[in-house]
Amino acid sequence: MAKVSPGEFVNQVKTEASKIVWPTGRETVMTAVMVAIMTTVLGLFFFGIDTFFGAIVRWLLSFAASQA
Repeated sequence: MAKVSPGEFVNQVKTEASKIVWPTGRETVMTAVMVAIMTTVLGLFFFGIDTFFGAIVRWLLSFAASQA
């Protein structure tokens, strides 16, 4: 790897930093809303799955306890 002087390094960093394209405020808000919606949907989905399998396990345990 080639050695670069500190001054040249700073210039390269400035050049690369000028290429950054930041999202607009609207894009940021839309992304945040989408993340909130997807998090809510997935949370409800996994809550439903957990409740369903929990009921099955409780039923199986009560069934096994009544058989003993």
